Amino acid sequence: MRGSCWWLKFNRRAEQRFRQLLISSVKSVKIKILLCCCIALTLFLLTCSASAFAVWTNQSPVLTPHSASRKGYSIVMNTWKRYDLLKQSIKHYSSCPRLESIHIVWSEPSPPSEFLSTFLHHVVQSNAKDGRHVKLKFDINKEDSLNNRFKPIKDLEADAVFSIDDDVIFPCSSVEFAFDVWQSAPDTMVGFVPRAHWVHSLKGNGDKFEYGGWWSVWWTGTYSMVLSKAAFFHKKYFGLYTNEMPASIREYVTKKRNCEDIAMSFLVANATGAPPIWVKGRIFEIGSTGISSLGGHSERRTECIHKFAAEYGRMPLVYTSAKAVDSRNSWFW
Repeated sequence: MRGSCWWLKFNRRAEQRFRQLLISSVKSVKIKILLCCCIALTLFLLTCSASAFAVWTNQSPVLTPHSASRKGYSIVMNTWKRYDLLKQSIKHYSSCPRLESIHIVWSEPSPPSEFLSTFLHHVVQSNAKDGRHVKLKFDINKEDSLNNRFKPIKDLEADAVFSIDDDVIFPCSSVEFAFDVWQSAPDTMVGFVPRAHWVHSLKGNGDKFEYGGWWSVWWTGTYSMVLSKAAFFHKKYFGLYTNEMPASIREYVTKKRNCEDIAMSFLVANATGAPPIWVKGRIFEIGSTGISSLGGHSERRTECIHKFAAEYGRMPLVYTSAKAVDSRNSWFW
């Protein structure tokens, strides 16, 4: 009788122990699964981050089915004694699928060296794929002026111009998407770098304008300009800028060595009565800091806005809060 009681107690203890082990095993498995999921998610996010950083050097964009039949665009690149940056930019952009030609705005005292010209032509030819041929030309100017970047180009075949500085890089996929956006509104400016102007009403003295940089755009979600350091517009605006825009504005730009991008924004807005279009894109600054990092930059830009508004006799810039986003590359849009 005692033996049977002992055996029953032993069986109960064994059963309880087995249940405890089973419960602890299930909990352990759940914890391991949760940890594995967390590790996998972390690795995925790190991989996405790394690939996004290098996207402009090694990713081929996915073209829309109808893109091959559309006319392409030209790049007009402004440069000044930054040959390493120029080489890097030309090497990157010459691989963009719908690019037809590259025009380098050259305003230095000496013409480009034979070595530089040969090197850039070789880079462009080596990036040619599927029988595609991209033309490369230096547009040489005798006068050193920021207005040179908007001079008419005689042999410019494409209607669409992508104005870009030599020290900023955008993935070809972003450029191609911006080109698609521009084709839907070819009279306006379509760009990656938005800015704003703000109006302060003064009693009896009209309005006072103020230049708003990136942080004001980020805070309000409103803008009225896209800078020509990275923007699409129609080639017809080269002729309007050089021949129709008030000469006093061009003279002011040359004297101050600033605000040619604001002048172009005024010109397009005055011609269309419409706002520009901001395209979301990842920008890679490959050069050193420019004039925007100097003290008093916002004040000088504010002066430009006042000057240009006075020349036009009104404020042509139009506010908007719209932003074009390529939903194929975004989780949330």
